[in-house]
Amino acid sequence: MLTPSRPNLCRIILIFCICDQTLLEKIIQSTPRVLGNERKRTCSKKCLQDKDCANKRQCLCDGQCGLSCLAPGRTCPWPLPPAENIEVTLLSPSPSFSALLEARCHPGYAMANGLGAMIRRCQGDRQWSGGEPLCIGSPAAEPVVLCPVPVDELLSVWGNAAVGTIVRYRCGPGSVLVGHSENFCHENQTWRYPHPICRRVFCPPPVEIDHGYLVAVQKSEYNVNDTIYYLCKKTFLLDGPNQVTCQSNGTWSTVPSCRAPCPIPAQRSRVVVGGIKRWPYDLTDGMVTHGEDVTFFCKHPEKQCSFTATQACFDGQLSAPGCYLDPTWFQYTLYPHRLVSEIDSCDPTDLE
Repeated sequence: MLTPSRPNLCRIILIFCICDQTLLEKIIQSTPRVLGNERKRTCSKKCLQDKDCANKRQCLCDGQCGLSCLAPGRTCPWPLPPAENIEVTLLSPSPSFSALLEARCHPGYAMANGLGAMIRRCQGDRQWSGGEPLCIGSPAAEPVVLCPVPVDELLSVWGNAAVGTIVRYRCGPGSVLVGHSENFCHENQTWRYPHPICRRVFCPPPVEIDHGYLVAVQKSEYNVNDTIYYLCKKTFLLDGPNQVTCQSNGTWSTVPSCRAPCPIPAQRSRVVVGGIKRWPYDLTDGMVTHGEDVTFFCKHPEKQCSFTATQACFDGQLSAPGCYLDPTWFQYTLYPHRLVSEIDSCDPTDLE
């Protein structure tokens, strides 16, 4: 597949990443021969984030309309009706929102702007940007001598492959380029280097995690963008994302861990958990989950008042602060009102 030159390609990529209306219009105006002008249409509701939208719509960038509330999964018409002297190629995996297609004139024909190709984008109104291209004959143009290009569904050739020009290669999703990324077409219509190949990338089976299990189809290898899920066993808390994805480098994204709950190292004194002051035995199994804070009450070394110190549970480990001393059974039974968790709090000046 032949495509626009590298500078124009960069402009295309930049256009689809910008939602600032003024800046977007300036870029489109500076690239009229590459990207079909956006259709004049009514834009969807403006937004800044997903919660600004209703009815399961998402806040997505819609070309000149900027960030707009759009229903995910909407598509544009495909395939398009046949047109005279023009070939249309879908550049994206599917004709969904923000997908790109290339309209290219047959040899000996060109559009009104003098170019032979145009890029169109699937807009939020389910229509392709730009008007329907018209390719007209250019009999005065001299025939272009080209070098042969490879036919490979994974390999794309960027450039016009004309004698004396350089082309660049790109692999499709889920594959990597093996060989030279650029090539030169000689006058005798031969290439300087052999064409590269696109090698598919796979991920190995995902790793097991302690105290957890996988939710995945068991395979010997996984394709790029395949997703699996992790779950933890009862009482354990998932630390990290619950899903991992096979990446383009053949490795999985960050794998989570299952963290153990912590027993509270206090028996005869109340503690603060989740903002509530309670006895440890009032909690399920006298434990807190991984990452949860527990606030202990400590007695002032000289005065009859208390102050607090907080510790966090980490994967089954929770230590009482150094200032904490658990009351004796005698204190707990005969003088419950004198327990460190029940006496008055110290004045801030007492702690200076």
